[in-house]
Amino acid sequence: MTIDSIDDVQNLLAGQGYVCGRALATVGFLSLKLGRPLFLEGEAGTGKTEIAKAIATALGRRLIRLQCYEGLDAASAVYEWNFAEQMIAIRTAEAAGGADRDLLRAELFTEDYLIERPLLQAMRPQPGGAPVLLIDEIDRTDEPFEAFLLEALSDFQVTIPELGTIRAPEPPIVILTSNRTREVHDALKRRCLYHWVDYPTFDREMEILHARVPEAADALTREVVAFVQRLRGEDLFKRPGVAETIDWAKCLLALDVVALSPEVIADTLGAVLKYQDDIQRLQGTEAQRILDEARAGLEGA
Repeated sequence: MTIDSIDDVQNLLAGQGYVCGRALATVGFLSLKLGRPLFLEGEAGTGKTEIAKAIATALGRRLIRLQCYEGLDAASAVYEWNFAEQMIAIRTAEAAGGADRDLLRAELFTEDYLIERPLLQAMRPQPGGAPVLLIDEIDRTDEPFEAFLLEALSDFQVTIPELGTIRAPEPPIVILTSNRTREVHDALKRRCLYHWVDYPTFDREMEILHARVPEAADALTREVVAFVQRLRGEDLFKRPGVAETIDWAKCLLALDVVALSPEVIADTLGAVLKYQDDIQRLQGTEAQRILDEARAGLEGA
């Protein structure tokens, strides 16, 4: 499939149920056209990870995901040796007797005993073309890993001392995400095209819900979106993202709910809020107040 315009990107993503604005489609188009990594930053649940999944599925490419965490190092992200299998090979050679040590050492450090991690997998040729490499939540790692990643993304190659340098025959489509729990170094950002993924507007979130939960009645969809939009303006520990809006709509649909009420909201808050303090804050009259404000906003629209 050829992508020759920004509209092509929007249509491509829409085909996977991912609704995006012109600005995100533009930076996505440039990333694909120029072969530049795409750096997506924003609050959790705003659809950063989903865009990588949508692009991979739409293009028929393999999605390779590197989930970042504190303490992640280069070795864990690239490869490791299968020590258990190596030990079995050593014991087998010893039992057979007369094993040549140099020959055994050479045999142990071959690709037969190599466990490939996401970054090395992304450098390998894949059926259908270069894979989509999702480096998720890069802000969870530390600066040394960022420095290593900067080098790996510059040349799209990794080095394994026992095997040498492995270079990608075709650079992968790279998407990095960050929830901005800390600032990522400018040097890494400069290698990428950048976009801030914000919470959607009311109309955009309606489009998203119609695409992802099409079976929901329009009246309920409008109430859900209006309520969540109002909820994001409250003093919460963690504001709900688009992912929570979709989950909540699906839960309401499963319960055959046709309209929101304080009782329904209280029963299903665990789908939209993930911290007890936030849930506790909406007990009693608070849910009714926000619902009334949401409905008033719909009537005035």
